Amino acid sequence: MKKKTKRIFQFKVALKNIKPLIWRRIQVEDTCTFWDLHVAIQDSMGWTDSHLHHFEILNPESDRKEEIGIPDEDEISGKILAGWKKKIADYFTENNDLAEYIYDYGDDWEHVVKLEKILEHAEGAMYPVCIDGERTCPPEDCGGIWGYEEFLEAIIDPAHERHEELLEWVGGDFDPEHFEIKDIHFDNPKKRLKFMLNN
Repeated sequence: MKKKTKRIFQFKVALKNIKPLIWRRIQVEDTCTFWDLHVAIQDSMGWTDSHLHHFEILNPESDRKEEIGIPDEDEISGKILAGWKKKIADYFTENNDLAEYIYDYGDDWEHVVKLEKILEHAEGAMYPVCIDGERTCPPEDCGGIWGYEEFLEAIIDPAHERHEELLEWVGGDFDPEHFEIKDIHFDNPKKRLKFMLNN
C-alpha cells in the first residue's frame, strides 16, 4: 500500500488593526494540531507565549464556530476545546480557509490566519518554516493596540517624557520595521506543551 504523502499548509498570519501590516507567511505539516500551529505562530511572530490564547474557526462538519486553545479549568461549559487534541486538517480546507487567533486576553492581540494554499511536502524539507513576513511584533505587555501606538510615539521622539523609560523597558532598542527570517527559531511544540501542562 502506498504511503500517504504529507501535505503542507501555507498560512498568512497578520496582526489586526495595526498599519503598516505586521505579518508572517508560514508552512506547517497537515498533521499539526492547533497547539502546534499556535507554537509556530508564536515563534514566527516573535511573541513569548506568556499568555493564554485561542483560535476561532468554523467547524466544517457542524457548521458552527468553535474556540480551540487552552481550556479554562473553571469553565464548566467546556467552551474552549484543547488545541493539542484537534488537528488543523479537520478544520482548514480550501473552502474554510480563515480563522482568528487571539493571544493575551489583556492586550487582546487579534490575528487573521488564512490558509493560502495546500502544497506537497518538499523532499528533505523541515517544517514548520517561515518563508516571508514584514515588521517586528509589538513588545509583550505594552497595552494592546493603543498602548503600542503610545509606545511607538515615545521611543521615536527623544523629547517625549517617557522616551528613556520605555526605551530602557524594551531593552534599549526597538525597530518596528525590523524583520529577518534568519532570526526565527521554532521550538518543539511537544516540549512546550509538557511544560505548560506541568505549570
